[in-house]
Amino acid sequence: MNAPLRLFAKAPLGTSLRGLMICACASLALAGCASSNPFASIPIDPNSPVAADVARMSRTDGAFPSFADIPPVPKDQRPVAQWGVEARQLEVAGSTVERQTAPGTWTLTGTERFQAQAKAAAGPAIQGDASSSTAATEAFARQLRERATPPPSPR
Repeated sequence: MNAPLRLFAKAPLGTSLRGLMICACASLALAGCASSNPFASIPIDPNSPVAADVARMSRTDGAFPSFADIPPVPKDQRPVAQWGVEARQLEVAGSTVERQTAPGTWTLTGTERFQAQAKAAAGPAIQGDASSSTAATEAFARQLRERATPPPSPR
C-alpha cells in the first residue's frame, strides 16, 4: 500500500471534542426549533377579510397525495436506452461533418464556370455593366437628399 501515513494519523483529542460539542449544540438548537410550532400560537386577526377562510382551512385535514396518484409513464415515448443510441448517432454525425469540413479537405475550384452559370440564370438585367446601375443609384440618392428635411433645432 502506497498511501501516505498522514491519512491514517489519529486526530488530537481537542479537535475531536470540539467537533463533538459543535454537533451537540447544533442538535439541541434544531431540537428546540422542532418542539414548538411558531405558527400555531399566532392569533388570527378578526378584521382580516380572509380570517374565516384561514380558521376553516387550518382546522380541516386535507387528503394528501400518495404514490398511487402519480400518472403512469406514457406509452408513446422512446425507451431510455434509445436516448443513448440516438445521442451516439448524433455525435458520430457531428464528428463526420467536422472531419469532412476540416481545413485543407476542400478547395474552391471552377468558380468561373459557377459565376457564368449564375449570371445566365439571373437574366439579362444583371449582365449589364456596373456604370448603368451606378448612375441610377446616384440619382436615387440625390432625390432622397432633396426630399430630406433636417430635424428642428432644440430651442
